[in-house]
Amino acid sequence: QVQLQESGPGLVKPSQTLSLTCAVPVGSITTNSYSWSWVRQPPGKGLEWMGAITYSGVSYSGPSLKSRAYISRDASKNQFNLHLNSVTPEDTAVYYCTRESNLYFNGDKWTGEYMDYWGQGTQVTVSS
Repeated sequence: QVQLQESGPGLVKPSQTLSLTCAVPVGSITTNSYSWSWVRQPPGKGLEWMGAITYSGVSYSGPSLKSRAYISRDASKNQFNLHLNSVTPEDTAVYYCTRESNLYFNGDKWTGEYMDYWGQGTQVTVSS
């Protein structure tokens, strides 16, 4: 089983931008039919899909975050990133990066049938 590796600040002040990086240790993020995504879990709540970037570089953001979040990548480093603007304490969560496999177009975006690689998660707290 391949484990992805998240990195970034553990503490961010309100109104700042949160930037996280996910390193992919095996394979290439440009390999056909995969998408690379970010998921978070606030304390006491379920998982929320935040966005993804496909193998071809097309990025999507979650519907509740569309104006604040975007996903980028650095193919030369085999990494992809999450940028979340104007954070508030409600953005406090454990953030995970994942790989989505078996991409298909659902009428709105390319999405994977399942997530088969996960990182261990990184705690991010938004507080002044």
